[in-house]
Amino acid sequence: MRIDNLQYANWSEKIFRQMREGGVDAVHVTIAYHENFRETVLNLEQWNRWFEQYPDLIMKGQWASDVGLAKETGRTAIFFGFQNPSPIEDDIGLVEIVHTLGVRFMQLTYNNQSLLATGCYEAEDTGITRMGKQVIGEMNRVGLVVDMSHSADRSTIEAADISQRPIAITHANPHDWSPALRNKKDDVIRAVTQNGGMLGFSIYPHHLKGKSDCTLDSFCEMIARTADKFGTQNLGIGSDLCQDQPDRVVEWMRVGRWSKEMDFGEGSAAAPGFPPMPSWFRDNRDFDTLEAGLRKVGMAPQEVAGIMGDNWHRFYAEGFRPM
Repeated sequence: MRIDNLQYANWSEKIFRQMREGGVDAVHVTIAYHENFRETVLNLEQWNRWFEQYPDLIMKGQWASDVGLAKETGRTAIFFGFQNPSPIEDDIGLVEIVHTLGVRFMQLTYNNQSLLATGCYEAEDTGITRMGKQVIGEMNRVGLVVDMSHSADRSTIEAADISQRPIAITHANPHDWSPALRNKKDDVIRAVTQNGGMLGFSIYPHHLKGKSDCTLDSFCEMIARTADKFGTQNLGIGSDLCQDQPDRVVEWMRVGRWSKEMDFGEGSAAAPGFPPMPSWFRDNRDFDTLEAGLRKVGMAPQEVAGIMGDNWHRFYAEGFRPM
């Protein structure tokens, strides 16, 4: 299996075809940053149109078995996720509704404090809230994966402990390799992976050592070192590829409706747009390059296969169905 567990591209036939050229069997796509429930339903409607327009390229993914079906039929299975709990608003009953609509991942925060947990940009991390504990329980019940990619340390560790099912950090890297606010310290990665959860390595330049100039060798050596520390079986790719997005989309991602000012986050205040991707990973056609890089740093074929998708496939099988 070849699975990328996080992309937020400006979707088009070109990108869908590149997925096929890259042999990508499944992609977890972000369908909400700050949208409310109704706005999120409109995004789902748009995806239904694409599934109808490009049935030979993409299909809706809901279960792990859909990855195998996509692979057998030469398509890419699309799995939906939220980078914020805003689509469930303040209504725990919407957790089951969004799962029924096909959503399989939900972050408890996006950088800021939410009703559920603390984001990684807040000065104080108060951990999982009372509502957060209830929502995690409901997510566990229906099969909606808890994603803590943009959450603060205490909140992430608490979520891993509270959740009765393994959770995920779908797109981040080790903090000791690249000390971005969004990257994760060893105790956070350990809390997630020791409970069976997954860490997806991000290729978004702000998360890389050397940013856009990060080398393939550096990235793959980082993955190998992480595997030595925490084991290979709970590691995968969550590239955070934002291909063809205009720079103005960064404002929606970071600001939404919560501020009148631009939140520059980890980017440069002088250039708040998308940074250039590293030369070795421009789009979905470059997964072969990444796989070759993992082999080059000495990882065994089975370990490489796990990181490139088999580990996520196993996680899907365990995480998406109701308890």
